[in-house]
Order: sequence, then structure tokens, then C-alpha cells
Amino acid sequence: MPHAASEDPADGRITTELHDELYLIGFDRPAKLNGFTPRMLRQLAQAYTEFEREPGARCALVFAHGANFTAGLDLPKVAPHMGGERLFVEEGEIDPFGLRAPFRSKPVVFAVQGICYTLGIELMLAGDVVVAAADCRFAQLEVRRGLMPTGGATLRMVERAGWGNAMRYLLTGEEFDAPTALALGFVQEVVAPGRQLDRAREIARAIAAQAPLAVSAVIANARSAQRDGTPAAIAQLAGLQRALLASEDFQEGVRSFKNKSAPRFRGRRP
Repeated sequence: MPHAASEDPADGRITTELHDELYLIGFDRPAKLNGFTPRMLRQLAQAYTEFEREPGARCALVFAHGANFTAGLDLPKVAPHMGGERLFVEEGEIDPFGLRAPFRSKPVVFAVQGICYTLGIELMLAGDVVVAAADCRFAQLEVRRGLMPTGGATLRMVERAGWGNAMRYLLTGEEFDAPTALALGFVQEVVAPGRQLDRAREIARAIAAQAPLAVSAVIANARSAQRDGTPAAIAQLAGLQRALLASEDFQEGVRSFKNKSAPRFRGRRP
């Protein structure tokens, strides 16, 4: 179910497609290195919200059309809209950067290649698993434009890589390569160029095959630990597990274990 093309092709678009249980989200402005326009930012929030609400979608796969993931924001087009609390995300919608409630409950896998600057890094750090092509080039270069990152890089780069490693790139705006991104924990796998989408799809399918309620519970508890601290996350554990024990998916998991068969999870809440 792809979105219709934007009224002005120069403004780019976000493509979406539900393929089996995977929800594909694509950046489509390759002639401009997939630089994000207001229209694309707006459509991205809509796509994440649609993914969250689509019963048949168990995992999202975010990718880019063309040779590059994204060069970041198209500043001349987006700058007049910057400075607000919720950039192109309306009340009640899922924030793709994961900074404000409501938060998504479903997993998101990224496939990145070519240039992946600023917004691209912040989006992938807000996801769950990232597969990068070996030729990928990363940079969080807002300081070179007189700005600071506001999509989560100042939080998540420090969280993943430690203060000094994060500041090394946040304060210089310098590029780093895929092996460096892997070493810093920003991406989880590096593959040969052209292989990133296939590998990300393999991981997304593996996630989609698991019990949806259990996957969401894992995400919720891990997010609680990050946002509210370890004691708050520990306090959630028993309640989350009790809910899962009462689910049809747990019964299916036990049945498949006994029968040595593949489980057929439905994600139904008790």
C-alpha cells in the first residue's frame, strides 16, 4: 500500500508498503541525496504512526531509494520551521526520533548506505537494529552549520559510545566510516555494499517471527531502563511477565516447544 507521490516531486516523499508482516518505509528523493524536506518529515511521522496502528505489521524496515541513505535536512526548506517542540509530528502521532510520547511499541530495523548524515544517524539511533553498507559515511555535522543536533544525537551517541567518543564527532562534525560506527555501537552489522537491505530484511523477518507481545514487552522494559532508570525497569518485570504468561502466544510457545514445531504467534492480548 504505497503512498501516492508528492504533489511536487522535488519535495521528495516517503514510500510505505506492507509486505507480509514487514512494513517498509523508504526515503525517496535520490536526486538530492534524500535530503529531508518538510513534506518528507511530515510523511515520516505519518508512516511510523501507520506502522504502529497496522495490526498486520510486526516489524518496520527503514531504507532509502538510491545510492545514499540521507544527507540530512534540506536546511533552506526546513529552517523556517525549526525551533518547535515537535517538528512535523502532530499530537498523538509516533515521533520517529523517539523523543516524545507516544512511543512506538513495535521494532524497527534500518538499512543504511552511502551518505548518512545528521538526521539519518539520529533516526537509526532511535531504531533497534542497524545494518550498514561498508561504504557508508556518517557525520553529525550540525556544529558546522551553527546548529546543534535536536533529534537525539546528543543523548544517544553519548549513551552508546561514551562521552569522549561521542564528543569527538559531535563537536567536530567530522565524518566517520562504517567500521567506526560498528565499534562505537551505532550500527550492529557492516556488510558488503548492496547487501545491506537484504541483510536488514533477514533480521526484520527473524524479529517478525517472534511473539509480538513478547517483542513489545522487551522494547518497553529496555526503554524504561533508559528513560526512568534501572529500579523502574526492574519494578516492571513481574507485571510484564505475568501478562505474557496469560497470553495465547505463551501457550503457543509451549505447544511448539513440546511438538518441536514452528510456532504460529498471533499477538492477541488476554
